[in-house]
Amino acid sequence: MAPRCSSAAVCSAFVLVFAVFLSFAPLPAALTWTAGCAVAVCGVSVLCLRRGDSSTPRRACVLVLGDIGRSPRMQYHALSLSKHGFNVTFVGFLDSKPHPDVLREEKIRIRAISEVRGIRVGPRLLAYVTKVMAQSFQLLFVLLSMDLQAFILMQNPPGLPGIAVAWFVGLIRGSRFIIDWHNYGYSIMALTHGERHPIVRLAKWYEHMFGPLASHNLCVTNAMKEDLLKNWGIRAVTLYDRPASVFRETPVRQKHQLFMKLSETYTVFRHSRSGDESKDVEQTAFTVHNLNKETVDLKEKRPALLISSTSWTEDEDFSILLKALEEYEALVEGGASLPPLVCVITGKGPQKQFYVSLMESLCLQHVQMCTPWLEAEDYPVLLGCADLGVCLHLSSSGLDLPMKVVDMFGCSLPVCAIHFNCLHELVKHDENGLIFKDSHELAQQLQTLLSDFPSALEGKLASFRTNLRLNRGQSWDLNWDQNVLPLIQKPH
Repeated sequence: MAPRCSSAAVCSAFVLVFAVFLSFAPLPAALTWTAGCAVAVCGVSVLCLRRGDSSTPRRACVLVLGDIGRSPRMQYHALSLSKHGFNVTFVGFLDSKPHPDVLREEKIRIRAISEVRGIRVGPRLLAYVTKVMAQSFQLLFVLLSMDLQAFILMQNPPGLPGIAVAWFVGLIRGSRFIIDWHNYGYSIMALTHGERHPIVRLAKWYEHMFGPLASHNLCVTNAMKEDLLKNWGIRAVTLYDRPASVFRETPVRQKHQLFMKLSETYTVFRHSRSGDESKDVEQTAFTVHNLNKETVDLKEKRPALLISSTSWTEDEDFSILLKALEEYEALVEGGASLPPLVCVITGKGPQKQFYVSLMESLCLQHVQMCTPWLEAEDYPVLLGCADLGVCLHLSSSGLDLPMKVVDMFGCSLPVCAIHFNCLHELVKHDENGLIFKDSHELAQQLQTLLSDFPSALEGKLASFRTNLRLNRGQSWDLNWDQNVLPLIQKPH
């Protein structure tokens, strides 16, 4: 049974939440008072709730204030913990289906929470403050009502209010608190509001205030590791993202099966019928299945399949890709030896409809586009079917790497990726892909890589694939065992 919270601890939790949000006041003195009040109250509460039992070391909480199904790295954390005998409580939103392995694992229990909203009338700042306060109380209730955990592993961003709440719960219950830094929350918020907006300045102060309080820290790049130490005083361990085992090249027969499934909904995958179709042949835009011989082959005259995935947020400007595709269309119209192009952009997010409207306004004859949302089991298969990947992720901090490219590389899929500071830690220009700076350069790269397709698969694209096959790097499991397992096995 979970230990009961004493009235003193509940009051201290309330004071902590109230104190954190008093920091919206612009005066430095208010911030100082807030921090002092929170620490004092927490110190008293340690005596109230810090207790454990013999099973505590084998329990862990993985926390993400986002959709679990769209948080692959945190799902991999949960699976790795379960493989090492931990009973995992996975806390987060359940908007899309998690990885099948997560759902099948008996040691992983999902504790779904809902995204709360603040007051919908009055200033936007008031709505934001009330939303964060409500989320704080929700998290406090969830974390304090579950069994004692050996540690809480939390993704940041989003970190407001989760970092403060998880640290507080860890403090009063004796659980170690680990932050996995994927990026900085304030830098993402600055894309929308600007760096000097009060909410952005609060978020930056908040991360600087509570981030160093974690017992251990993980991060996604060496560049972020250096920045955390230099500017935040935080010592972190770099844990590079690695593709799960499901990300691999897709056999031709499985390609055909997926294309047949997708063609029921998306016309870009359908075979263009002529008058003399054989009943013994089943076709898609890319594959042909001879029903008599039971053979499946790629069509000699087929479109090139380009894939990109996105969260449709401000850190990805898809107008760059659309302009490049317009240039590609002009090149084909001008007589360049280029194939028809099917461009598939997967994902969900706030700006999707805006870009879909832009796509629909384009008059392209040689380029087709679709924007499906794929089930977790179909996404890696489609990546393994593609001829080329495109990444438009522009890191808000310049310190994180796009997980979508990691997954593409797991499928030995070459990538054209837009340049930012630490991208070289993942994409090696002219070895496993190409790096571009604008739409014109991307259009030139598409022309270089796809000229005389599909014989282009014997040229530079083929050499990129070969390099990716030969340099897969460590698996996630080995990488995790070397970098994370020693942290959680350390004596408390």
